Amino acid sequence: IFSTLEILDLIRAGSVCNSWRSAYTSICSLGHCKPQQTPCLLYTFESDGTKATGLYSLAEKKAYMLTLLDPALPSRFIIGSSHGWIITADERSELHLVNPITGKQIALAPVTTIEQVKPIFDDSGAVHKYKYSWYTGQMTVSDSPSILAPDELRNFLFSKAIVSSDPSGGNFIVVLIHNPHLQLSIARPGDDKWTWLPPHKDYEDCIFRDGLLYALTSAGEIHEYDLSGPAIARKIVLNKVKGFACENMYIVRTPCGDLLQVWRSYDPLDDEDEDASDDLEADHDDESYVWNTTMIKVHKVDLVARMLVEACDLGENVLILGHNQSLCLRADEYPLLKANHVYFSDDRELYIKGCKNGCRDIGVFNLENNCAEEIVSLQLWSNWPPPVWMTPNARKISLETHSL
Repeated sequence: IFSTLEILDLIRAGSVCNSWRSAYTSICSLGHCKPQQTPCLLYTFESDGTKATGLYSLAEKKAYMLTLLDPALPSRFIIGSSHGWIITADERSELHLVNPITGKQIALAPVTTIEQVKPIFDDSGAVHKYKYSWYTGQMTVSDSPSILAPDELRNFLFSKAIVSSDPSGGNFIVVLIHNPHLQLSIARPGDDKWTWLPPHKDYEDCIFRDGLLYALTSAGEIHEYDLSGPAIARKIVLNKVKGFACENMYIVRTPCGDLLQVWRSYDPLDDEDEDASDDLEADHDDESYVWNTTMIKVHKVDLVARMLVEACDLGENVLILGHNQSLCLRADEYPLLKANHVYFSDDRELYIKGCKNGCRDIGVFNLENNCAEEIVSLQLWSNWPPPVWMTPNARKISLETHSL
C-alpha cells in the first residue's frame, strides 16, 4: 500500500508507529515509491519574521512547511528543478543540487571554472570578487569585463539548469544555460570544472531523450548533443523557425517519446505598464508590476520532415512549465491534474531578476479556451525567490528532516 502513496502521504504514514516507519524507510531506501508523483510548487514565505520553505500539493490542494537541514536555502537563487532536485546558487554564486524532501545536497564544480568567470583574490588569498567576461563562442559582446561581488554574479550569469537523471543514483549530467547570451556548459558528479559547449548561444530550454541532449534556441532551432563519448558530437535537427523571439520557449518530451516545442506569450497586467517595460532605467521593483501569460501554443516536432506541426490541443496530456525541467504527463496517471491544461510558474528571467518584489505569474492555462486561472485564491508564497515546480523524490529520505 505504501508504494502507491504520494510522497507527502508516505511521510505522514511513516510517523504513525514503528512498524509503519520501518516499512516506509525500506520503501524509500530501495526507491520503491510510487513513480507517478504529482508535481508540487516549491516556494518560500515569511514565518515569524524569517524565511521558511513551503510546498503546495496539487494532489491535495494543500500547503505544507518543510523543515530543511540547511536554513540558508531560502536565500539562494533557484535556477532549475529536475527529478525531485532543485539547482540553486548560493550567496557566493556557487551551484548546489538540493533535494527539498530529504535535505540532501550535492555541490557542483566551482563557478570560477565556467569559461567566462575568473576569480579575483584579496591579500589573504581568498576569492572576494569575480571577473565576468562578455563573450561567446561566436562573438565578443564587450572588451571590458565586469567586476562583481560574489553574491552579484548569480544575477548576471545563471539562466536555467536541468539534470539528466535522478542524482540519487550518482550518475547524472547537469546542463547549465548561462550568460552572456545563453550558452551551454555541463558538469558531471566529481568534475572539478564545467565543460563549455561553444560556439552556439541563445538557448531557451533543454531536455534529455534516449540518452541525447536536445537544446532549443530562441529562434526555434533544435540542436542534438551526444555527450557519451570523449568528444562531444552536435548536429542541428531542426532549423530556425522564427526570427526574434518575444515568447518564452520550451522543449518537452511526451510520454510516447515525441518532442514538443511550446511558445508562451505574455502581456503586462495593465496597459499603462507597457511603456515602463521598455525603460531600462525605471525602477521596476514594484509589487504591482507583473506580466501575465496570455497565450500558449504547442507544436509537435517532426524530426523526419524537420518541421513543426501546430497541435490544436494536448489530448489527455498535461504540461508543467517554468524554471523546472519541462514536463508532459498523462492525465490518466495523474488524475488530480486537468487534461489539456498547462500548469505554469514564472520564469521570465529579466522580469523576475529585475522586479524581485513583483507579483509572480503562476496558474493553470486551459488550451481549449485560452484562459488562465489561479492555482490558489490567496497567495502563499513570497515573490522572491520565485516558486518553482518540482516532483517530490523521497529516495534516501530522513524522517527527522520534516515537519508536515
